[in-house]
Amino acid sequence: MPPSPIYTQQPWTETYSEIIDVRSPSEYAEDRIPGAINLPVLDDTERAEVGTIYKQINPFKARKIGAALVAKNISQHLQQHFADKGKDYRPLVYCWRGGQRSNSMAAVLAQIGWRVTVLEGGYKTYRAYVRQQLEQLPTQFTYKVLCGFTGSGKTLILRRLQQRGIQVLDLEAIANHRGSLLGEEWQLQPTPQPSQKYFESLLLQQLYKFNRDRVVWIESESNKIGKIYLPLPLWQKMKQSQCIEIQLPIDSRVAFLLREYPYLETHSEFLKTKLAKLKSRYGKQKLNYWFQLIDAGKREDIVKELLLFHYDPTYSCSIQRDYANVEKSLFMSDVSDLNIEHVLNKLLSLSEDSSFYSIS
Repeated sequence: MPPSPIYTQQPWTETYSEIIDVRSPSEYAEDRIPGAINLPVLDDTERAEVGTIYKQINPFKARKIGAALVAKNISQHLQQHFADKGKDYRPLVYCWRGGQRSNSMAAVLAQIGWRVTVLEGGYKTYRAYVRQQLEQLPTQFTYKVLCGFTGSGKTLILRRLQQRGIQVLDLEAIANHRGSLLGEEWQLQPTPQPSQKYFESLLLQQLYKFNRDRVVWIESESNKIGKIYLPLPLWQKMKQSQCIEIQLPIDSRVAFLLREYPYLETHSEFLKTKLAKLKSRYGKQKLNYWFQLIDAGKREDIVKELLLFHYDPTYSCSIQRDYANVEKSLFMSDVSDLNIEHVLNKLLSLSEDSSFYSIS
């Protein structure tokens, strides 16, 4: 006799061949268990159709139509995705609340002979777990915060540290944003950030990978990266942590930013649209001056202006308010590979004193 599906409220304690999210594509896109694949038993249009019939016409008719659609979609998945799965295949299946959608898929897979686990309570069980864990887990690490004015190469330094096996929590990578007005990530055009919920799922996944007995390096972010908010316990712990400040001459920061943000030279109208949001803060005259610099192709001048009048004052206020515990300062003349290497060596060999290191 084929085995019956297994039910669990703690899927994170087991290892599965695959995690299958049977919700609609839009539900999956908003958030899911990291690593899960989407095999919807009802797509967005079908789900809306069945829901409308259920509410406006007849629940019994809706269930008949829904069952036919579910059977059709599961059949397609069996012919395509599951066709090459062996006898030892052990999937975890979940839907929104652990109801009909996941049970329909699980029942068919179990009848084939596979050992299938269903997440009891579905995605809602998982989401409650993420929220509960993010209230506690971020406070259990010791953080070192890398701070410095915009253009100081902080993200580059942290990613080089990560390549050396150091624990780095790269919030900007998880949020797909560099944390400033012009911080959108580009691949020919701006790429979207994850939803708030999926950011939290990815953040929790990363925290689980860390050793709690080792320091975690992190950048001095505000409590919001683009449209994404940091969990309050993490944000509070970051503000209490010791900071290492990277210092760099402004001309070197300008050169580095032009290298890191090539669209500043190639997408003038996009840049103007972004800067227009600062009109209420700096006034029409200043905004028009910035537009003139853009139109004249004076990229170094516009970047320097933005640093002096927007980014640097904002940073100075935030560092005094949120990251006042500066343990050391490291000075670089520019963001060259040699200087980055020297900074990395200093960060790896920090002592308890408060020396000021100069790297030129």
